[in-house]
Amino acid sequence: MTQFDQYIKAATRDNTRKAYQGAIRHFEVEWGGFLPATSESIARYLVDHAESLSVNTLRQRLAALAQWHIEQGFPDPTKAPIVKKVFKGIQVLHPAREKRAKPLLIEQLSQVDRWIASSIAAARADNNRGAELRHLRNRSLLLLGFWRGFRGDELTRLRAEHVEVMPGQGMTCYFTLTKTDRRLRGTTFKAPALARLCPVEAYLAWVDAAKIGEGAVFRAIDRWGHVGGEGLHIDSLVPLLRSILKEAGVESPELYSGHSLRRGFATWASANGWDVKTLMEYVGWKDVHSAMRYVDSADPFARQRINQMLDREDLPPRIG
Repeated sequence: MTQFDQYIKAATRDNTRKAYQGAIRHFEVEWGGFLPATSESIARYLVDHAESLSVNTLRQRLAALAQWHIEQGFPDPTKAPIVKKVFKGIQVLHPAREKRAKPLLIEQLSQVDRWIASSIAAARADNNRGAELRHLRNRSLLLLGFWRGFRGDELTRLRAEHVEVMPGQGMTCYFTLTKTDRRLRGTTFKAPALARLCPVEAYLAWVDAAKIGEGAVFRAIDRWGHVGGEGLHIDSLVPLLRSILKEAGVESPELYSGHSLRRGFATWASANGWDVKTLMEYVGWKDVHSAMRYVDSADPFARQRINQMLDREDLPPRIG
């Protein structure tokens, strides 16, 4: 790869690039479309997949097709009136209900941490180096992911040389590129040292045991306890998380995803009095809508609030 190609590749996040490549492949290979495409063919593509793909997936496919045409110097056919009308009709007839990952709540995080702690002790007693390293890595990944509200791709891209630990206080994690860093200035996140469920303590235990001083923080470990040189692949994160939760006895582990740690922290912070502005600044959200998508209210049906208000009302007693 030339230096020119490296710069072009760096301009787009890996997740976005993979999703767009998959979308183009689906249009050309699986559906049999031709590129450059006409607005009519794209409209037919939408119609053919209106019932099998979600509105959000179709929106992503349109974005990928638009980018391909722009990058190749062709007019963007996705902006044609016929495409817009068909897509609007699909939204009306097949409204999307947003799927949300189940949040990993603080009680479940504590349950998993206790299981990992006992598993580390058992691995050391059995002199099982591979198992010990895996549990140390998983503990660090979970606690840092929760208390920092990291996305899955941020955890897999975190590098040891970009982490600075201040004993007894906390740690900073620097990323050269994040999803909301539109100006490409780099972003630094801070994680606190805590009395329990401490992400700093867990991080130090992992990198010290794995002898990681630079490169990816979270890596694969083979059966013999050898730590890989590359970071975990983003596609391995959800299966890994679900495997950990299942072994720790968390109910319905298949309902959790890479966003569960982020949602769990947002729910915990909201329930403990964090206002939306503070939460947005801490996690790195740029708009209120994004933040509220991750917060599960402690009183989702407003039952407690309404009952408290009813108790203050001067109402006649209920009969029967």
